Amino acid sequence: MMRILMIAGSLRKGSFNRQLAEKAREMIGDRAEVSILDYHAIPYMNQDIEFPAPEEIERVREEVRNSDGVWIFSPEYNYNIPGVLKNLLDWLSRPLVQGDPERITVMTGKPVTLSGAGGQSGASNARKRLSELMLFMKTKHMEGEETSVALTSDEFASSTLIFTPERIEMLQDQAERFIEFISKNG
Repeated sequence: MMRILMIAGSLRKGSFNRQLAEKAREMIGDRAEVSILDYHAIPYMNQDIEFPAPEEIERVREEVRNSDGVWIFSPEYNYNIPGVLKNLLDWLSRPLVQGDPERITVMTGKPVTLSGAGGQSGASNARKRLSELMLFMKTKHMEGEETSVALTSDEFASSTLIFTPERIEMLQDQAERFIEFISKNG
C-alpha cells in the first residue's frame, strides 16, 4: 500500500496546518497509509553531530525513507518558513554518507507536495521558499495548484480551521493529484 508522510510545519498540536493535514488524511482514507511526522525532539542542525547522526534524526530519516511521498503543510512566520520546519529540512537535506559527492539524501527523488494555511497570503511566501528548497533538495515537487488557506479573524480567534466547500474541493483535488503523482513518480 502507498505510504504518505505528512509534515506539519508547526509543532502546536492544534495548529491550523495540522488540522489541514488531518483533513487531507481523512480525504485520502484507505487509499494510502498516512502518518504525520513527529519531529518535536530533533536537535538543531549542527555539523559537529552530523556523523553519526543522532538517534532522533535516524528515526525521522527512516520515516521519510519508508514513505512513497511527503506532503508538507506549512504556516508562514514573518514571511518565511517556520524555524522548526527549516531545521527539520536542513537535517533532511544533508547527505546520508559523509563526503558523498552525489549528496544523496532521504529526500532525493522523493515525490513532494506543499500546502499552507496562514494569514492573508495563505502562507504563499513560505510555500514559495519551500518550492525553492525542494528544488535544491532534488525532490520531485508536484507542480500545479496547491492548497492555500488564508485564515480569517474568526479562525484566529477560535484556533479552528473552517472547512468551506471551496477549501474542501481544493484539498481534495490536491490529494487526488498527489496520489496519482506518487503512482507515476514514486
